[in-house]
Amino acid sequence: MPSSLRFIHVAAAAITDVRGRILLARRTDGRDLAGLWEFPGGKCEPGESPEHALIRELQEELGITVQVGPPLISVPQQYPDKRLRLDVRQVTAWHGIPRGVEGQALAWVAPEKLTRYPMPPADRPVVAALLQPDRYLVTPEPGDDDAAWLASLSTALAAGVRRVQLRARAIDSQPRWRKLAEAAAALCRKAGTEALVNGDIDLARQLGIGVHLRSTQLEGLSARPLPENLAVAASCHTAEALRAAQALGCDFAVLGSVLPTATHPDTSPLGWEGFARLRESVSLPIYAIGGLSPAHVAEARQHGAQGIAAIRALWPSL
Repeated sequence: MPSSLRFIHVAAAAITDVRGRILLARRTDGRDLAGLWEFPGGKCEPGESPEHALIRELQEELGITVQVGPPLISVPQQYPDKRLRLDVRQVTAWHGIPRGVEGQALAWVAPEKLTRYPMPPADRPVVAALLQPDRYLVTPEPGDDDAAWLASLSTALAAGVRRVQLRARAIDSQPRWRKLAEAAAALCRKAGTEALVNGDIDLARQLGIGVHLRSTQLEGLSARPLPENLAVAASCHTAEALRAAQALGCDFAVLGSVLPTATHPDTSPLGWEGFARLRESVSLPIYAIGGLSPAHVAEARQHGAQGIAAIRALWPSL
């Protein structure tokens, strides 16, 4: 990224009331991105911790004294004139009544309605962090025993997996894979889990589930291949692929490999800093993949990831 761009560290809060609503503030006229809605907060002063900055900013902007909760996500984002890191903390306890001290409009928003509010690019991954799963299971090859594969999927769903990519590149028989994918989609639907099928747009349409696009498919598509009610995701390895996925209207992407993996020993991993640099180029929710497990979710969030995607670490029989 250009070193000439100024860097700004911003602390913001996902303030949640007892009804589960989340507080948004509207950017006032005369500011960058005026009229957009954002999570309240402000710039960290030199040498100031995000916690102290958040306490100060929310007192100045909203007239409340907050108890800063745990981190939610830290989003690196590049704008035309700056690089920004949006460090978001959860807040559920405060003293006072929030009001727009600086004349800004405020809105208490039900979580499921957050996506209706136009926001700056850095705030959009925060909404995803609040609403969407932090783990994305990629299924392993079924082998010869479809029943055992479905049983393992059921175990993963029972353990709380809520987003699944159905992938089986080694199956030569299309009828077999369609039958297996149909059964897997039914299990996911019963568990309240979102299912996406790898690469096969037609099969996704037939099953009424999402599609996870391979990186090689991005160049050949000029429009989103499924309606808005069905998820579209993409595997990406470069900033160009991420931008293509965003332009196509993908709901999220997977980026890696972040750490060394046994399956790709000759591939140079991005590392967390490399992941964050690529993450700056888009506002998509992005899962980190490659050598990761649920133990890495917190670290992934601190580098701007939605969470982690994995095969072995999320599949019960491996």
